[in-house]
Amino acid sequence: MILPVEGDETSGWKPGKPYMFVKGSPIASEPEFSPDGRWVAYFTLGAGPPEVFVQPFPGPGGKRQISTGGGMHPVWSRSGRELFFHSSDQQIMVAAISVQGDVLNADRPQRWSNTRPLVRPRGFISAPGRSFDVHPDGLRIAGAFATAQEATSQDHVTLVFNFFDELKRIAPRK
Repeated sequence: MILPVEGDETSGWKPGKPYMFVKGSPIASEPEFSPDGRWVAYFTLGAGPPEVFVQPFPGPGGKRQISTGGGMHPVWSRSGRELFFHSSDQQIMVAAISVQGDVLNADRPQRWSNTRPLVRPRGFISAPGRSFDVHPDGLRIAGAFATAQEATSQDHVTLVFNFFDELKRIAPRK
């Protein structure tokens, strides 16, 4: 759904009439606007595996499938020239994006790293979702990552107290 909003800080914001952006089945989830606001990436949930798509915003135009063989939780690079997402086997994938006029082109997605991000478990406090974010330079990713052994045996929890005090101690502001 899209909710148009009109106004400004001075006069106040007034919501318009919401409308359906992605119509039909399957369900579209976790929309992400491209940095230039011209495209929306999302993934679908339906009978088949989830897949990542991009559509022009506000339209017109149809969706373009980005993932191959499953994909979830898309995130744009700051430049808008890459789209990152989780593959169905929880690898971070990246597809190079180019735009010519009103046409979006995407290269076949490639594995970004052989290291897997740790995925938050489904539970009372948190639901599964994107477990990483892309640095503004597009060359680094922040997230919790696991070795192959850690990824297969998650049998303990580490709690960190006074995190910011420890961070100030080991990396003082200069």
